[in-house]
Amino acid sequence: MFSFYSVLDFNEPFSTEVKPRILLMGLRRSGKSSIQKVVFHKMSPNETLFLESTNKICREDVSNSSFVNFQIWDFPGQIDFFDPTFDYEMIFRGTGALIFVIDSQDDYMEALARLHLTVTRAYKVNPDINFEIFIHKVDGLSDDHKIETQRDIHQRANDDLADAGLEKIHLSFYLTSIYDHSIFEAFSKVVQKLIPQLPTLENLLNIFISNSGIEKAFLFDVVSKIYIATDSTPVDMQTYELSCDMIDVVIDISCIYGLKADGAGTPYDKESTAIIKLNNTTVLYLKEVTKFLALVCFVREESFERKGLIDYNFHCFRKAIHEVFEVRMKAVKARKNQNQIQKTKRATPNGTPRMPV
Repeated sequence: MFSFYSVLDFNEPFSTEVKPRILLMGLRRSGKSSIQKVVFHKMSPNETLFLESTNKICREDVSNSSFVNFQIWDFPGQIDFFDPTFDYEMIFRGTGALIFVIDSQDDYMEALARLHLTVTRAYKVNPDINFEIFIHKVDGLSDDHKIETQRDIHQRANDDLADAGLEKIHLSFYLTSIYDHSIFEAFSKVVQKLIPQLPTLENLLNIFISNSGIEKAFLFDVVSKIYIATDSTPVDMQTYELSCDMIDVVIDISCIYGLKADGAGTPYDKESTAIIKLNNTTVLYLKEVTKFLALVCFVREESFERKGLIDYNFHCFRKAIHEVFEVRMKAVKARKNQNQIQKTKRATPNGTPRMPV
């Protein structure tokens, strides 16, 4: 379901399409490529053990929907990003988020030095970049060691910025592992910052749950299991994990029983819906929003007795989401048309198009 996956040389021109760009940076063997493969290619974490080291910049377009629509650039750890022949300004200028991956099981002093150099250089080019620090491979650490490692990295990284007089740079820190859902939640938080419509989506979810007796709701991208929005109540990790597991169950069962004998059809369409009752009087309710988005709700059994009301409110919610889509698509189309007009003007004398002979 992904547009393409390509290996680029330094001199290849960047895409002219307007998309947020996410950079994956960090030292060699810190786990950057494994993160990308697990989150966006459904690779098993154990399979990543056999991945070869990245030796070129790898770009992937993630274009699942109007909201999950960005580019990921995976940088090899051994490359000197600040070589004079390398145009780092062009890269940072078009970047929405910079994810720096630190191996928590390794000596991270060198990683912190590279982090400081990268962040300070990127900030000078583009102060609007979101700096996201993934303290990675924490599955091998005890709970106490995780907290201590995060505190130490947080302290050292911010002290380095303060010593350079750059206290205004904000770094966000996440404990991540490809062996649990922490990497998906961290990526969800990163992607949400790149969605201009996020406040609108959150407001729609708040209205929906308050009028439906729902305790928690997530708007998921079903391909990557990134949640692009949720309501204003706090996110519980167990709740998020159950939602991801539900999406997997629905897609897997649909692939077995939902396709035609000849394999035609799609395992996820406008009729997709699922109900799972847990043994703690909680009901999980999944409904299709668009061909790439799903709404996953947590409802008490007594509230789910009013399923007709929930379905009516969902219909209104779904209609509103589609309207937000349409507004975004019109804006993107207008921007592309404007870019095309500007290109035409630059390609013709005095901005006057040549008339055909």
